[in-house]
Amino acid sequence: MCPFVLSLAAVAAADESLANWAQHRIDEGLVKPLAKREGGGRFSRERPPPRERRVRVLESTLSRDKNGRSFVAFAIDVRFGSEWQQNDIVGCAYRESGNLFVKTGDAYRPATFLLGKNVGAVAGACQAVPPPSS
Repeated sequence: MCPFVLSLAAVAAADESLANWAQHRIDEGLVKPLAKREGGGRFSRERPPPRERRVRVLESTLSRDKNGRSFVAFAIDVRFGSEWQQNDIVGCAYRESGNLFVKTGDAYRPATFLLGKNVGAVAGACQAVPPPSS
């Protein structure tokens, strides 16, 4: 019985470390740069910056795309007043490279798109394929 309990604890620790890694990567690679970029003018036609953002990691395990690269899906919620608006930004973080992608329309683009870079959609990004059946 003890080995089973230990293996469950190891799985829980692995899930927690994945969530911690993803949270940190998204904060550093997207949330903080967005906040820095949005500190602009007061009389702009752009949407005002949110009062707060929160990152939610949507999966407890890694998914794999058609090229075998592992990623985890995330969503960023925003709060302008007292109410949270869920899924303001939806995307994924690739574990090996740390690359972040965000969903625009039906496609995923590198997250630098939200920071003003003109980058195109990447075919197959953030699209999980089912694991091979045994």
